[in-house]
Amino acid sequence: MFEDKPKPGKVILVGAGPGDAGLMTIKGLQALRQAEVVVYDRLVGGGILEQIPEQAEKIYVGKNVGHHVVPQERINEILLEKALEGKRVVRLKGGDGFVFGRGGEELEGLGVHGIPFEVVPGITSAIAAPAYAGIPVTHRELSASLHIITGHLKDGAELKLDYDALVRLGGTLIFMMSVSSLPEIAAGLIQAGMSQEMPCAVVENGTLSRQRKLVGTLSMIDQAVKENKVKSPAVFVVGHVCQLSERFDWFSALPLLGKRILVTRPKATASKLSERLRALGAEVVLAPTIRTRSVSFEMPDLSPYTVLIFTSAAGVSSFFDAMDRVELDARVLYGKRIAAVGNETAAALKACGLKADFVPSVFCGETLAEEMLASGWVGTADRVLIAGAAVMAQALPDLLSAAEIELKCLVVYETEALPCQAMELEAFDWVTFTSASCVEGFVRCVNDAPERLKGVKALCIGAQTAAEASKYPMDIVVAKEATIDAMVERICEETVKENEHPTKEA
Repeated sequence: MFEDKPKPGKVILVGAGPGDAGLMTIKGLQALRQAEVVVYDRLVGGGILEQIPEQAEKIYVGKNVGHHVVPQERINEILLEKALEGKRVVRLKGGDGFVFGRGGEELEGLGVHGIPFEVVPGITSAIAAPAYAGIPVTHRELSASLHIITGHLKDGAELKLDYDALVRLGGTLIFMMSVSSLPEIAAGLIQAGMSQEMPCAVVENGTLSRQRKLVGTLSMIDQAVKENKVKSPAVFVVGHVCQLSERFDWFSALPLLGKRILVTRPKATASKLSERLRALGAEVVLAPTIRTRSVSFEMPDLSPYTVLIFTSAAGVSSFFDAMDRVELDARVLYGKRIAAVGNETAAALKACGLKADFVPSVFCGETLAEEMLASGWVGTADRVLIAGAAVMAQALPDLLSAAEIELKCLVVYETEALPCQAMELEAFDWVTFTSASCVEGFVRCVNDAPERLKGVKALCIGAQTAAEASKYPMDIVVAKEATIDAMVERICEETVKENEHPTKEA
């Protein structure tokens, strides 16, 4: 008997864009989320790497100037090996895989062995980085053409560019991978007849929160790059369009630009907070310390209950998943009053076609119980079902029980700790917490050295979360309301204060 060889898989060459997660294409994101193996480079943004499925095999093959973690030949072999195992492989490359990305070389080897492949283009930093620096690469009155040139030098090799031809083109010149060769490029253009006063710019870490730009003239840009210690990745832009940089610079005005924020929220629910912060210019690092997962429970007979209380969005999801498994739908909730702890919980109910009848003014279980009782919204004639976590805050059920209200607490999900990640806390401007469990998980990661928490700026979603955080030597700030939007607003407010009253150095 001969064993059948596995049917070859497929390799998808995906351009991840220049770094900003929002600049990855929808098609590229779809391919990434379906991947079984992801082979990725150094310049792929952190927000994009967060989209890799947890079960996917991740293979880092990053390259830096003068240092290749994995040689190109070995990268080609890895793609072939994984495809021959029948896997769906995503080759994730920064920018566009065909713009100085050696994507063509990688596909050649696949074609020889009959491996099917697909190409998803990405936004190249040659266009995106200037755009984020306020520089349109073409302009009807200033530049009618765009030319992208590699400025990369192999070890010991001479950069051979036809400077005379480049000058005659009269368009915008974009030099990629050119930090080390920039002095030679500038001198070559001037020697070929380009004006020393030609506007030019260098954009470092384009589209990322730590982006820097230097704008000047061809004769002085080399000195500016040296003085500011510009490093790769950076693009060198030469042309009259650079003079528009200050007028069109929208990115530098983002309120959280340059801020580095650690989000400890579970990955499944972190997207809204991360997206809001990134949209305002922050660099967001997702380091979930906990995750929630549904637990198996027997769906009770719902007919006796007059009030249903959901304590979180996770509880809503788990409850309705269980209803679906026993072939029930929202019709069984007809006539019942529904309360939700917080706007996110209410939003989760709305996504299921239900509107919460009662949401407390402060998003915690204790306030919910107090306000329901004070308003007479719930009373002794009611039977209450609370759907929540395995470890549930007792204030809500205790207050209802004390008011002689019959109730049942139904455990629909549980929270579990995740393995700790190495964190350089001093590298973050803020650490965000959306629950006491997130605080506990975060502290667990540094409990061998709790003194490391001193000076950590902790943004808490509400009073209960802040109460847990206050057990440790962190600088605590609490959102005015227990919502994601209020958390983002509070960080913006605190950033404005810092800018108005910067800390004086000793």
